[in-house]
Amino acid sequence: MAELLLVTRGSNEVIEEHSPENRRILIWDLHTHLTRHLRGLTAAEKAGHLLEVGARHGISRICTYMGLEWSRDPVPTDLVRQNDDILSVLEAYPDQVSGFVYLNPNHLEASLDEMRRCLRDGPMVGVKLWVATRCSEPALDPIVEYATELDVPIIQHTWMKTTGNLPGESTPADLARLASRHPSAKLICGHAGGNWEQAIPAVRNFENVFLGLGGFDPTAGVTELAVRELGAERVLFGSDAPGRSFASQIAKVTGADISASQRELILGENLRQLLEPAMTAKGISVE
Repeated sequence: MAELLLVTRGSNEVIEEHSPENRRILIWDLHTHLTRHLRGLTAAEKAGHLLEVGARHGISRICTYMGLEWSRDPVPTDLVRQNDDILSVLEAYPDQVSGFVYLNPNHLEASLDEMRRCLRDGPMVGVKLWVATRCSEPALDPIVEYATELDVPIIQHTWMKTTGNLPGESTPADLARLASRHPSAKLICGHAGGNWEQAIPAVRNFENVFLGLGGFDPTAGVTELAVRELGAERVLFGSDAPGRSFASQIAKVTGADISASQRELILGENLRQLLEPAMTAKGISVE
């Protein structure tokens, strides 16, 4: 059975699979942003910095969304501006970056317009929903139906805060209710709900819900529990960089007590399969 190794290449350390062919492991990052912590002024410049750092960890493709300036309840002009930022990144790095369109169900017609512009007619391959409204609300149904028609995944921010969630902030239970209404949709539980010990059981019975590992502390046991309860095929590596480091988030997978084949699925193969229909339709290589 193949093993993952941390290999030094010049001044960089990358994750490789030790096998007779010394085949590189595919690592695709589900969850990144273009925040002020990154070098550069434009979205494309910041994405270049993110890709440079990610490459040191063996990451060959990142998914990014929400642009340079975020808002929790964006108006239609905000949505266009933020999605334009991501479109500029995709133009600069078509072979290394996948974009998800940022939407707000409180502005349904504008969101559907952005889906047509960025997904149907543009290069994006997924949907991002944040904290404008809880995802269990019926307002999401037209968005989910259209995403299902376009065969693209939706990553929904989820969290379970001890101090109480933000207004409109979804929990994994909200996502489970959405999944029950849309069993053919591809839904991703972002951040593993923060409190992953409660999140994983909440989505366990919904085969169309995947668990995103990015953006919370790399505590021991999360990946093992996810694999045991959901199966490795429903677990996705993501970092939430630059808010979290690539190294700490990859360690959730490479440090887990799981098989090498399960690591390979989580680090990249599962996400590649999720995005493959949309990428292939748009002529984007999945290799």
